[in-house]
Amino acid sequence: MRHMRTMNLLALFVAAILPSMAAGPLGMFGSRPLEIYFVDVEGGQATLIVSPSGQSLLIDAGWRGFEGRDADRIVQAAKAAKIKQIDYLLITHYHRDHVGGVPQLADRMKIVNFLDHGPNTEDSKATKEDYSDYVKTIQRGEHKVLKPGDTVPIKGLSVTVLTGDGEHIQTPLEGAGQPNPYCATTPKREPDPSENSHSLGVLVALDKFRFLDPGDLTWNKELELMCPNNPIGTVDVLLVAHHGESSSSPPALVDAVHPRVAIMNNGAHKGGSPDAWQIVKDSPGLEDLWQLHYALDGGKDHNVPDPFIANVDEQGPGQYIKLTAEGNGSFTVWNQRNKFEKIYKAGGQAASPAPAK
Repeated sequence: MRHMRTMNLLALFVAAILPSMAAGPLGMFGSRPLEIYFVDVEGGQATLIVSPSGQSLLIDAGWRGFEGRDADRIVQAAKAAKIKQIDYLLITHYHRDHVGGVPQLADRMKIVNFLDHGPNTEDSKATKEDYSDYVKTIQRGEHKVLKPGDTVPIKGLSVTVLTGDGEHIQTPLEGAGQPNPYCATTPKREPDPSENSHSLGVLVALDKFRFLDPGDLTWNKELELMCPNNPIGTVDVLLVAHHGESSSSPPALVDAVHPRVAIMNNGAHKGGSPDAWQIVKDSPGLEDLWQLHYALDGGKDHNVPDPFIANVDEQGPGQYIKLTAEGNGSFTVWNQRNKFEKIYKAGGQAASPAPAK
């Protein structure tokens, strides 16, 4: 009898833990939150996203050269995130500040899957050189071309491609598609023939939390995406397009997606243009704007307060901004430089800043 009772208890225990074991090691101890590291690559992009399942998506890899500076900074962020490989590397377009660092990063970390919008479309010498080096590097892993409407298969996350190779989604996302009132007051500009206009733009969602990264998409392409109807809806966090350059971020996108928080991956002298900065800062409902650098050309009137800036010197150690999000829509933003942290409660106003850790 005692033996049978022990066996029954053991069977109950096994039945209880099997679902957790099937979900992987994290499932046994509770899932980690979504983590997003906005790595400082001096006015380029390198955004490291780590899902609750532990899979990683890196959007762009910063500049080439500089003795591997940007690749090293990505590796440091990966160590902070406790990951040992990049499961998916998504290249928004082939400008040097986005794709240039790929070969150096591939020498330092394993990259499993390479994702992009297809062949280079720009005839500049630097872009052709960087694209050629990128094509050689992708031979080390799997490669896939993404089109608007495609998804990236990361467990526990929804990653949807909105734009790519000059095209955009034709069917609104679930719950979106309403007329965009900001289109009428946002005029078009001169067309942009560069690789910027071919950027992959993605929406990353963890249940109720939504993060939009438009890459370096430029003004007219943003209007094509957002007008006459808004196919995205609203988001919690917006990565400001094109590092805050004046050639991007029309109100028809920024105001329509209604971000609670915007993050600008500008450099000391690259991006952070006063007019684009002002459009983002004036966006209705925006609670905070965070910057990777103090924009030296913006002056006091076009920079956020010190706690919200990751790097205040023209050439510094390259501090990152980290965002941690839960599925209920709440999230926290943390500044590596000064350890300033702010908590944004689900569905509403931000809480008071948390004490430095």
